[in-house]
Amino acid sequence: MTDQHGELDAALERVIEAARHHLAAVRAAQGRVDDDDVWQAYVALNNASFAYDEQLLDAFGEVTPWDVDSIDPDEADERFGAEGVEASDPHPRVISVRQRRDYRVPSISALLRAAEAARREGTPEDDEPAPVEGVGEAVLELLQSGDGSLGALDVPELEPLDGVVMVSEVGTPVDLESFDDDDAVGPFQPAADDRLVGRLDEHPFLELDDDHDHDHAGHQH
Repeated sequence: MTDQHGELDAALERVIEAARHHLAAVRAAQGRVDDDDVWQAYVALNNASFAYDEQLLDAFGEVTPWDVDSIDPDEADERFGAEGVEASDPHPRVISVRQRRDYRVPSISALLRAAEAARREGTPEDDEPAPVEGVGEAVLELLQSGDGSLGALDVPELEPLDGVVMVSEVGTPVDLESFDDDDAVGPFQPAADDRLVGRLDEHPFLELDDDHDHDHAGHQH
């Protein structure tokens, strides 16, 4: 009976560990539908619960309130659409792309006018748009009125300077709710276990001056 007690304790610990792993997978998925990690953790929790229920029944004739059947992991993967995919996928699940680009403002008044025009287009005709106050607010307005990407800032009123793009493998996706709205560092701060894959340096396109063009005008390629 001692060995039987030990086996039951071990089976129960497997249920607890599987439940914790399932909860961690659910949290990491953040509501994604058909997440592979959540499905595999679900199968593991289901089977650990089934095994514990069977051992409890054999030992004491008692059952748990869990009405589950054993799930074959291979068949489960096929139903989930992961046939031929190993459970321990060596590739990372989350990739982080951090981008920075700086700009010079040739004319503050011209930038403010461009931002005010963009704001006016997005304001109902019966309403009076609020004035754009400052360079930062002007740039934010152009981003919001555009597609939200840096491409919305490709306007004559902004002169692009150097920029950088960094791609990293991360263990956990960013949780924006954990940072204050005025936190300019936290959302971009790499975690200790993040791995930088590579960095791309961006330099603005420099147009050839007239003298340079004349020097090459007689060359045929």
